[in-house]
Amino acid sequence: MRVRVSPSAPSNIHLKIQNYNFDLPEHLIAKNPPELRASSRLLVVDDGLIDRNFTDISKYLHEGDLLVINDTRVFKARLDASKSTGGKVEVLLERKVDQYHALAMTKSNRPMKLGDELIIPNSEITAEVIEKREYLCLLKFSCDVEEVIEDHGTIPIPPYMNRVPSQNDYERYQTIYADKEKERSSAAPTAGLHFDENLLETVKDKGVEIVPITLDIGLGTFKPITSEKIMDHKMHSERIYLSEEASEKINKTLKSQSKIISVGTTCLRCLESIYREYGEIKPFKGETDIFIYPGFEFNVVDSLITNFHLPKTTLLLLVSAFAGEATIRDAYQHAIDKSYRFYSYGDAMLLNRKSDN
Repeated sequence: MRVRVSPSAPSNIHLKIQNYNFDLPEHLIAKNPPELRASSRLLVVDDGLIDRNFTDISKYLHEGDLLVINDTRVFKARLDASKSTGGKVEVLLERKVDQYHALAMTKSNRPMKLGDELIIPNSEITAEVIEKREYLCLLKFSCDVEEVIEDHGTIPIPPYMNRVPSQNDYERYQTIYADKEKERSSAAPTAGLHFDENLLETVKDKGVEIVPITLDIGLGTFKPITSEKIMDHKMHSERIYLSEEASEKINKTLKSQSKIISVGTTCLRCLESIYREYGEIKPFKGETDIFIYPGFEFNVVDSLITNFHLPKTTLLLLVSAFAGEATIRDAYQHAIDKSYRFYSYGDAMLLNRKSDN
């Protein structure tokens, strides 16, 4: 079994990141979750733009359809630290490498250098920068990384929220179906945050099957594309897992007249990665650094439930590839005009694969 799949659209397509930018009023950025999970709004992008409530999602799912969810769980990836010289450092853990090592993004007044030592406040725990890997540092901790996370970590809500996490975030920045055995993500699969137990039961009662897969989300999901030429952007790598049981159900649906609906871009990236590697869906455990942008040919997912994404990001490119660039521009402008809430705690869209894919 190969350990990485990284197919992408044709490399001779010339796209400029400036064409995937938009201005968003500050008040439309959702800084907190809605009072109830399923109380968010839903923009249905079909033959037109239809304003609905998220609870209406069941009306667009039919008997025999397959709803694919990402059951990864967010861990307490944020750490406060300071340099041995006294400067404050925010540490965002990407993933645990082994008992004493972890990859992390660091934020401080001055970039971290090899050999720099970090100190965790109110403890005797230290961490040394032993390697630099693009925007990440490899840290060696003085004790078990799991202990550091459990005793000193906090939930890593997105940086644009500009606040410290509240107790509410520990529940609401997780999906209700997050698997406690898969606590490996540094960001939430946010399209799934809209589902509550009652809505999932409604979906099941319609004869829609729900199948879990796993993509452990890394910090690169929020990283904007800084290269003017999109093809110069280097994708981050993320772990994916597709079980034999899930594989069988997905293949069965592919051979039928029913639809596969992906809850979030993470599920879509996982499924399309595996299909493009093997020409079919099959069990897989490994990594993907798939880069999906306009020109990509989709083979698995028919419809996509997704939030509204940040400008100049790979996720905005992905939805533009899936539904069509003009369709996404119109939908985002409509959402701004109608005061939809944006980003992780914001409202959702239902997109269909554009017909010429």
